[in-house]
Amino acid sequence: MAKDFKLLKERAQQIFNDEQSPTDNRLQVLCELLREEIPYYDWVGFYFKNGDREELKLGPYAGAPTDHTIIPFGKGICGQVAVSNKNFVVPDVSAQDNYIACSITVKAEIVVPLFVNGENVGQIDIDSNTPDPFTEEDERFLEFINSKVAEIL
Repeated sequence: MAKDFKLLKERAQQIFNDEQSPTDNRLQVLCELLREEIPYYDWVGFYFKNGDREELKLGPYAGAPTDHTIIPFGKGICGQVAVSNKNFVVPDVSAQDNYIACSITVKAEIVVPLFVNGENVGQIDIDSNTPDPFTEEDERFLEFINSKVAEIL
């Protein structure tokens, strides 16, 4: 299962550099790119802090539609990352007590917070139907993606 994160970084950078395209469009294209190019990224999306509320709101995503368009802080993996400000890699979602299931096919999840000027404004969320697929390489790659997203927000 070869993945070329170097090439994907370059392709992502091209998306970020397209200043003619609205930010949400660029994030949508990015989600689709990651979902298409990384075999175990089955759902890729962004959640953003919903104004002054202690909740996250679904932003652009690629994958099956989800009912989870609003997630309270502290609930599920995404809600926990909104509070902890730390990456959360879940090799087996069935082993998590505080997990919000989006689909019965999801086996693993990775959520990486998105910071703008030191403030956690959202996150990238990846669901995988493959058990325990995420490595430290995925974490570093998603941190890079979020650092670039922060520049266009």
